[in-house]
Amino acid sequence: MKKIVRKLPSYDYLYLGDNARTPYGTRSFETIYHYTLDCVKYLFSQNCHLIILACNTASAEALRTIQQRDLPKIDPGKRVLGVIRPTAEVIGLHTQTGHVGVLGTSGTVNSRSYVMEIAKQFPELNIHQEACPMWVPLVENGEYDKPGADYFVRQHIQNIRKKSNEIDALLLACTHFPLLIPKIRAFTGQKTTLLSQGNIVADSLADYLERHPEIDEKCSKGGKRRFLTTDSTEQFDKHAKTFFGRKVRSEFVEI
Repeated sequence: MKKIVRKLPSYDYLYLGDNARTPYGTRSFETIYHYTLDCVKYLFSQNCHLIILACNTASAEALRTIQQRDLPKIDPGKRVLGVIRPTAEVIGLHTQTGHVGVLGTSGTVNSRSYVMEIAKQFPELNIHQEACPMWVPLVENGEYDKPGADYFVRQHIQNIRKKSNEIDALLLACTHFPLLIPKIRAFTGQKTTLLSQGNIVADSLADYLERHPEIDEKCSKGGKRRFLTTDSTEQFDKHAKTFFGRKVRSEFVEI
């Protein structure tokens, strides 16, 4: 959202963090799907016409089913988009060797969504995945910049390097992982390109709205921003300052 707001500041934004039920990354497909659908329905009830699933796990496990099965029944005039396809459309531009590493949650990696989507855009690329289940808890508990994080970061960077020593681009396929970039960089060196998704998704959204004026017209433009959480507003506001870069005052909602 930080990058999207910077790219498209005039729009109104309603951010929903399902913090009471996170992390999604270790849960089953059915659970992730139902949780995501709950959030989508709630945002639609708040008069949102366009929803971005900023979570890679939700995009990997729930997006297609919601788009194909649920959206036509709920409101075919509204849209739900994810973060995987925009990334897959440009990732081939960031590698010279043709070997790309994907670092994500267990749910994202096990879904093989990136492998399949990237193959549609860049079939010549070699995709190597690594699940990093401890990275989200490190960030959530404020340990991402502490010495204790080094072990878990080094472990997974070494694991993915064993899969191919030709990897020259690493995709951080989780919204939490960019906070670990200094740690990741320490074990990859400067020659490896680290790709976080904020700017990629923001650019893709701007392009989408330009190509779909019928959707753009439905999106209100007053520069307003509201933050909702399903858990403690105090904890949400604390984390939001780290991620969003400024203080926010969230509201509690029950879904």
